[in-house]
Amino acid sequence: MSALWSVGAGLLLLLLWVRHRGLEAVLVHHRWVFVCFFLLPLSILFDIYYQLRAWAVWRLHSAPRQHAQRVRHIQEQVREWKKEGSKRYMCTGRPGWLTVSLRVGKYKKIHKNIMINLMDVLEVDSERQVVRVEPLVSMGQLTAHLNPMGWTIPVVPELDDLTVGGLIMGTGIESSSHIYGLFQHTCVAYELVLADGSLVRCSPTENSDLFYAVPWSCGTLGFLVAAEIKMIPAKKYVKIHYEPVRGLQKICEKFTEESKKKENSFVEGLMYSLDEAVIMTGVLTDEPEQSKINRIGNYYKPWFFKHVEKYLKADRTGVEYIPSRHYYHRHTRSIFWELQDIIPFGNNPVFRYLFGWMVPPKISLLKLTQGEAIRKLYEQHHVVQDMLVPMKSLEKSIQTFHVDLNVYPIWLCPFILPNNPGMVHPKGNEAELYVDIGAYGEPKSKQFEARASMRQMEKFVRSVHGFQMLYADCYMTREEFWDMFDGSLYHKLREEMNCKDAFPEVYDKICKAARH
Repeated sequence: MSALWSVGAGLLLLLLWVRHRGLEAVLVHHRWVFVCFFLLPLSILFDIYYQLRAWAVWRLHSAPRQHAQRVRHIQEQVREWKKEGSKRYMCTGRPGWLTVSLRVGKYKKIHKNIMINLMDVLEVDSERQVVRVEPLVSMGQLTAHLNPMGWTIPVVPELDDLTVGGLIMGTGIESSSHIYGLFQHTCVAYELVLADGSLVRCSPTENSDLFYAVPWSCGTLGFLVAAEIKMIPAKKYVKIHYEPVRGLQKICEKFTEESKKKENSFVEGLMYSLDEAVIMTGVLTDEPEQSKINRIGNYYKPWFFKHVEKYLKADRTGVEYIPSRHYYHRHTRSIFWELQDIIPFGNNPVFRYLFGWMVPPKISLLKLTQGEAIRKLYEQHHVVQDMLVPMKSLEKSIQTFHVDLNVYPIWLCPFILPNNPGMVHPKGNEAELYVDIGAYGEPKSKQFEARASMRQMEKFVRSVHGFQMLYADCYMTREEFWDMFDGSLYHKLREEMNCKDAFPEVYDKICKAARH
């Protein structure tokens, strides 16, 4: 009873302090208070609900039976929109704060919202080695479903809450992408409800133009209702090799060399300064050395990027065996390194052991509760950007990132970009090795100014025939945007499928210069 009185008294004092300082001041200057006391417990409840729901669906096998009915409901909504005169653009009815993207889009308030409640794994076809899923299935949900069956997908983008639909309509990448390409390149078919309410399946051999145009289209060609993704046999561990490298030229040479080796199941780099990095390579295995197993995903373990930094500080190489699912989601607990700006003491051993089981807070809840003051603060003094550039331009790109942003750590992830039709492909006629350079944090560059600095970055990326991930803030003009991306197939299909009155153009949906 005395413990309850103590908790109650603590909460009362906290509320009095919040009232004294003002809620907005606390949210801006002491955000960790709100996150630790409110968002972390709420995030746990969210996780419990979705895990119980996924378990119930699996036990009752209800997802495949209800899928057709749910798709028909989507078709009915689209046809109702047509009967109303097609006066407004359509978009999904999922609230904007539920997406992992940090961009704040206001279009959902003025567009016709089509409710799409599709969040289940539909079928695991071991013979074809394909899993069929609905668009709101998350990476955490999918790996939890497949791994016990002995399967995984070739590209498992980092964060648990990333959804299949977001990774197809936008893009996704992982340290296995130097072999398999982007997330879209591991998909073998899509099912969409189009602007006329019809249901269409597309694949490389069936409605192929639509199949290649869907990725990066951000839901402006139709509503994704299912996807088929390749599966590969899963193994229990990833044998990971850590190698610190110093000197920018040596870092780029080593990273490029390892990225070209197909025997590496995974390749990743973390840069801690302009001339210091740790290059990691991994291979899947079922035979670990017991003394070198590191269950890095356990809640009390150090954040992965901090763990990797120890090898740099000690200037030594190392080998560990990480359970596969822990490896796939190794950056989830710290949201890469973004959580250190929200909970500065989050990697402290005491916090990890006492409260680490509640980490991380849901990105969607962070967005929902950030408020206008924090949003503006982040927009002007914080970057979350992924730029995809040819591997041959890596050294020049890192130097540009350093001058314009000076944000560390920087994430390096290689990927092969095949010469397929669509918005994103190499400049030549053959597949080309690219690299994702991810910058997440507060820029230390003295001349940083959000709009001007990002426009300078975008100009550089266009000059090397690179691409900007569309989840982030984009400052390009329409002409610059379509100079970066190949819109020929996209515009052709929008004309043929009567999308112009049904969906906004992708530029109008995602770019700050056009956003409503």
